[in-house]
Amino acid sequence: MKKTALLIFSLILGTISITAQDNCSKYYPMIEGTTFEYTNTDKKGKTEGITSYKISDVSQNGGATNATFNLKYVDKKGKEVFSTAYNITCDGNMVKIDYQSLFPSQMMQQYTDMGVEMDISGTDIELPNNLKVGQELDDANVSVSMNMSGIKMKMEVDQTERVVKSKESVTTAAGTFDCYVITETTRSKTMGATQEMISKLWLAEGVGMVKQETYKKNGNLMSTTELTKFSR
Repeated sequence: MKKTALLIFSLILGTISITAQDNCSKYYPMIEGTTFEYTNTDKKGKTEGITSYKISDVSQNGGATNATFNLKYVDKKGKEVFSTAYNITCDGNMVKIDYQSLFPSQMMQQYTDMGVEMDISGTDIELPNNLKVGQELDDANVSVSMNMSGIKMKMEVDQTERVVKSKESVTTAAGTFDCYVITETTRSKTMGATQEMISKLWLAEGVGMVKQETYKKNGNLMSTTELTKFSR
């Protein structure tokens, strides 16, 4: 249960980096029918899985734009590990996430049937329209608390030290993109155990996340995620 929850955390946090709305942020499309496919590889470049996203619905509510994202993750053998749909709201320069919809409904129902009480909360990730090298971005976090018959478990993921480091071109199977490079520190805490990672994110205007590399605290590469298909 814990391993699956942490995997979902990882994928959703990646999703936060690829989503927003055109009139909210020039860096991301939020157009119904847009699809993204990301290939996840380990430190040796071997494929671990593929994450697919599709914007299935976009609607307006006053000055805000609401979108439903469908996510599917398959492992290296092509077997579907899980799928889910979740909601994102874009208002001004801020992307807001419906934290209650982060976890697959089937999993939430399973936890409920097991008598697990769950609370999901967090601080939104913000990305301004006018990025510039050297710019510092606000921190963000997601927290999940579980209580099962008095046994409590809490998972927290904090994203800090978010800085726009440089501007460069990057090429993936989806094409060549001019990107801003953003680095950040991610600390995950589960049952008293803490893991710290450094991420390097390539962000392209009109596309969103093109590539992400994750490193251990000592600088050793852990994994890479690249945009391999994009359509809108």
